[in-house]
Amino acid sequence: MTRLSLALYAIDKSKKPRSTKKKSKKQDYPIAWVNTMLFDYKDMLKCGEYSLCMWSSFPDEKAELLNPMGTIQCNPNTESAATLVISFFNMSDYSVYYPSIDKILELGRLGEVSNATQDERQQLQEIVERKGQAELYEHEKELVWKLRHDIRDRHPEALPKLLLTTKWNKHEDVAQMVYLLQNWPELPVLTALELLDFNYPDRCVGMFTMNCLRKLTNEELCQYLLQLVQVLKYESYLDCELTIFLLERALIHRKIGHFLFWHLRSEMHVPAVALRFGLILEAYCRGSLYHMKVLMKQGEALSKLKGLNDFVRSSVQKTNKAQAKEAMHMCLKQETYLEPLSHLYSPLDPNLILTDVCVELCTFMESKMKPLWIVYNNELTGGNRVGIIFKNGDDLRQDMLTLQMIRLMDVLWKKEGLDLRVTPYGCLSTGDKTGLIEVVMRSDTIANIQRNKSNMAATAAFNKDALLNWLKSKNPGDALEQAIEEFTLSCAGYCVATYVLGIGDRHSDNIMIRESGQLFHIDFGHFLGNFKTKFGFKPRAGPLHPYVRFCARHSARENQQQREV
Repeated sequence: MTRLSLALYAIDKSKKPRSTKKKSKKQDYPIAWVNTMLFDYKDMLKCGEYSLCMWSSFPDEKAELLNPMGTIQCNPNTESAATLVISFFNMSDYSVYYPSIDKILELGRLGEVSNATQDERQQLQEIVERKGQAELYEHEKELVWKLRHDIRDRHPEALPKLLLTTKWNKHEDVAQMVYLLQNWPELPVLTALELLDFNYPDRCVGMFTMNCLRKLTNEELCQYLLQLVQVLKYESYLDCELTIFLLERALIHRKIGHFLFWHLRSEMHVPAVALRFGLILEAYCRGSLYHMKVLMKQGEALSKLKGLNDFVRSSVQKTNKAQAKEAMHMCLKQETYLEPLSHLYSPLDPNLILTDVCVELCTFMESKMKPLWIVYNNELTGGNRVGIIFKNGDDLRQDMLTLQMIRLMDVLWKKEGLDLRVTPYGCLSTGDKTGLIEVVMRSDTIANIQRNKSNMAATAAFNKDALLNWLKSKNPGDALEQAIEEFTLSCAGYCVATYVLGIGDRHSDNIMIRESGQLFHIDFGHFLGNFKTKFGFKPRAGPLHPYVRFCARHSARENQQQREV
């Protein structure tokens, strides 16, 4: 699985270096890069001349001169791409192949088994229990490799550490590692997922990992599907164990196939993965012709929504909001819009059928990209209305990741018997800066609640009783206590989630409350410390202290009432 990584740089000797510490006056500018495998997909060592069309876009972090994690596919834009012609030396008059698995295992059997002393086992225990991916010292690496059989028998979950210490440029060590993997105990799913990292490219490691992941339930696979699709980008060859695994499960289970299709389809605009993802999409559609018709109708509906969004944007520039909204309704009433948008499976939830568009309730939002707010009368859900937001111009992948993390937190909490009533609503990227967001019906933003429950707009944010009064109006009588309980639990959950994930840009316009009392967050454009600045300052992120105080005030008020009684 060795890759040859090449980069083309320009050196400008006239410009001064950016750093004063550098003595040289040369300045390097990356121009292009390309990667290629030393062995082809038939395991034959490359020889002869190759023309490699290079990529001009470098990753954001240019700490390394090369881009080894980039694709091994050449740039398909052959007309404008720089082309590098390289020649591989002919080793012999015959083709040279990588050894077969039988020969590797035969060599691996000859490896010696070392007996560990008590001190060595104690040191190994400390290394295994060490958290994170901290770099091991050389003597620690030697100890880990020496006691590799002990690791297999006593600490099988430490396989990632052993793989990192393996000398993959030494054929004896590679053979012994491959031989060990043949009877390595099956790992838990979360440990096996770590082996999909770019640091473990060996095919035998990939096969072992897939064997561990096959016990994933359909729901568990849906939870990790977003990451598994991203791993496909770093696979050296299209015909790999991960591709086969995902296609097999997708063709068996419709929900997995649905989300696999859209996760692949949403990145078809990226040239580096377009060919790979396109072929996997074709393989899935050819294997599920009935589902392909369903997906085609969804794609047609999204195309209509994109055209409607463009029309709304142009209308807003020419007229006011009321007239633009009326023009939007006129478009939606046309048969060319109503037919594609009605009676289709929701891309957000393949189990939900969107029946009739409720045109009079459809609108668009005030933000820059004018997202569309589409409401459906859904007969199959007992007549309850279903809403979706169509966004065109915003990248929803970060929102998807954040909501996935909150969903996983909810799963972990519930395993411990703690239901914090979080609302990880649906969010799906469907293309280049386009996607859908589930509307949480019967909810409102805290900003709107404060404004509507205050006499003066200027002092709305300081109204301490606005939230409580709103909950009272939506939950009369004994239902209020349940609503307060829902609010308290969900507030606690989102305090933890927003703090752990470092979610920024928190204000009363992107924090909402359901009429049942559940608080939830929306709009996750800034997380993991990546915050926008205002006048050079970063807004404060983290827990919702004002709402924690609200819960405390209500609890104190209850205690006071009980004492009076």
